[in-house]
Amino acid sequence: MDTPFIGPDNALGYPAPYWFLVFFKVLGFALHMVPMNLWYAGLITMLLLRWFGGEHAKRLGARVMNAMPVIVAYGVNLGIVPLLFTQVAYYKVFYPATILIAWAWFSIIVLLTLAYYGVYLYVIGLRQDRLTPIKRAAGWVAALLFMVIGFVFANNFSLMTNVGAWAGLWSATSVGGAATGTALNTGDSSLWPRWLMMFGLALTTTAAYVVVDTGFFAGKERDEYKRWAVNFAFWLYSLGIAWLALTGSWYIFAALKSEVRADLLAMPTLVLTALTALGPGLPWLLVLFARKGLGRGLALLAGLAQFGVLALNAISRQIVQNAELAPYLDVTAGRVNVQWSPLILFLVLFVAGLGVVAWMVVQVVKANRQPAAG
Repeated sequence: MDTPFIGPDNALGYPAPYWFLVFFKVLGFALHMVPMNLWYAGLITMLLLRWFGGEHAKRLGARVMNAMPVIVAYGVNLGIVPLLFTQVAYYKVFYPATILIAWAWFSIIVLLTLAYYGVYLYVIGLRQDRLTPIKRAAGWVAALLFMVIGFVFANNFSLMTNVGAWAGLWSATSVGGAATGTALNTGDSSLWPRWLMMFGLALTTTAAYVVVDTGFFAGKERDEYKRWAVNFAFWLYSLGIAWLALTGSWYIFAALKSEVRADLLAMPTLVLTALTALGPGLPWLLVLFARKGLGRGLALLAGLAQFGVLALNAISRQIVQNAELAPYLDVTAGRVNVQWSPLILFLVLFVAGLGVVAWMVVQVVKANRQPAAG
């Protein structure tokens, strides 16, 4: 299906084969979702614990919030990878969609900067044991801004595949034939369940992180706190699964186009769809078992299982994206002109960066090996 709004072919061709571009797009998104989920749902969860919770709840809130500046830094840097490969592989639809919502997209820079400073102000007050009203408010504002950022991202990436709506949005927001960048994809039936579904997924990731934090980084905490934290993680994960099931059903059965839904429910894609839907059950069971006694092995399994859940969602999201774009665009058909030097440099830096992150995590684990007395 032809549309004048889709970008033209790049005369230079794609700098890498499609499989390479989509592999790192999906892998990068899965890695990015780990810290992103923690600031998306984890931040407000921990603020609520600090406000309304008892002694152990406040302790958990303080533990996660103290790590939040580093978590945000990891998330922002890991987010560069999927964004980069989206721009390279899907430039024909990414840039037109971004132009239509240009001001909202540009606002992410401002919103993210303010949210980052808000997190730092809150954590400074927490570490100094002086949570003044201003620093407390900064934490809540940061949590709100991260949710708004998620909404803007959901707008852009849902609009990327909602090509049929571009002409109407352009007509409604253009002046003298020029796009003003003030459009939003709020008329897309898939936007709202997609945004809310990500929040449910973020709740499950937050719960899994609590288990990993308790198993690996809480060596100096008392056993009573650890039991409480794992029990809280179980109930939080249960809430996340319920939320995910509700919004996911809304997304698949009410919001997706019938032909896309048919692709998801047909073999062999049905296997992936089923695994994605049932995937959260494994980490939920592991968190359930952890209530009887949490060791590092079980905590590691829970963390890896949760990453598997995120990876399955990233793969399924890619399948849906391609299916929605199929009437307009076939990325796999583009000319390839491999650019070896930037590809090799990327691979070296990507592996080195992950190695540095892994080394930093190991050092934190070592620093927390000494248990508390009593």
